[in-house]
Amino acid sequence: MPIRFQIQVRHAALAAFLAVACLADETAAWAEKTQTESPGLSPEEQIVISVYKHASPGVVHITSTALAYDVFFNPVPQKGAGSGVVVDDRGYILTNNHVVEEADSLEVTLPDKSKVPAKLIGRDPSNDLAVIKISVPKEKLFPLKMGNSDALQVGQMAIAIGNPFGLDRTVTRGVVSSVGRTLRSESGRQIRGVIQTDAPINPGNSGGPLLNSRGEVIGINSAIYTPSGGSVGIGFAIPVNTAKRLLPQLIARGRVSHPWLGVAGLDITPEVASALKLPVHHGIVVMQVSPKGPVDRAGIRGARKKARIGNMLVGVGGDIIVAVEGRKMTSIDDLTAFLDAERKVGDQVKVEFLRDGRSLTTSVRLGELPEER
Repeated sequence: MPIRFQIQVRHAALAAFLAVACLADETAAWAEKTQTESPGLSPEEQIVISVYKHASPGVVHITSTALAYDVFFNPVPQKGAGSGVVVDDRGYILTNNHVVEEADSLEVTLPDKSKVPAKLIGRDPSNDLAVIKISVPKEKLFPLKMGNSDALQVGQMAIAIGNPFGLDRTVTRGVVSSVGRTLRSESGRQIRGVIQTDAPINPGNSGGPLLNSRGEVIGINSAIYTPSGGSVGIGFAIPVNTAKRLLPQLIARGRVSHPWLGVAGLDITPEVASALKLPVHHGIVVMQVSPKGPVDRAGIRGARKKARIGNMLVGVGGDIIVAVEGRKMTSIDDLTAFLDAERKVGDQVKVEFLRDGRSLTTSVRLGELPEER
């Protein structure tokens, strides 16, 4: 092994060791600090108790009301419930998009049991995040400290606070079970970097915080995996770094600007390549382009006819996107993730594609993903 590489490896290992040692020291200091508050309890119990005492005032109960209609067209209010995180003393509250998206009115219950109306400020269905706002005196607000989800390690403590089944400010504890998971939002786009936890999360926890042992928000609880409808120890939280990155846009614009090519496509798998007799084994078959959208203006073509693959009817004959900015694209999800992470609306990107077996390249100016209605 070259000496320079050995030094780099040693430096990286030392940095990782110091980070773990620092985290252990901070957690130990936190436990020692709280030991005087409730003597006779274990260090883990002390941590959970202290986190709950300090963080629960910053967790609110959100009630949404949507109007439905019965068979006689009479309006019937339908209520939903979720949780939210107070992010500053101006009254802004972070929650999940699915908690508020269908609401005709919103109400927030504060820790002192007072109820106040809330206004929807902004939402991003692609990341299942939303911001609402209440108008109350600053002394009634307890903003929570935002942590760093990029520094999470599998196995560290995870504490969830929320309102499962309407049970006000319930705490559950577990660990970070995994990081870097992928979750598909209701809009169909993938949310990457999702935190998995075994801290019990149930309906009503949505929008509430997932916290570390220092009481910092590391994620916004969003979903559970459940065959039965109840918690089975697999919950998911949107990483707080994603929320921190999007929060300014949600407050200022009411939405998040996502770069967009304006294309619907079919991922090429070996089975698809064989069935359609395609000249490549990776890429995206362009089935449809949005009229006057970015790729349409750049001259990329969609499907011209239909073909059946198994029990699916798909569009074929369109161009095949194989790379963007020199990166191979194997799926629509890869394309979306690349654009979201590394490009912004208005950027020019080089798109490589095949048309009738010929390799072509064109420049596309990225548009903005249309807002859902």
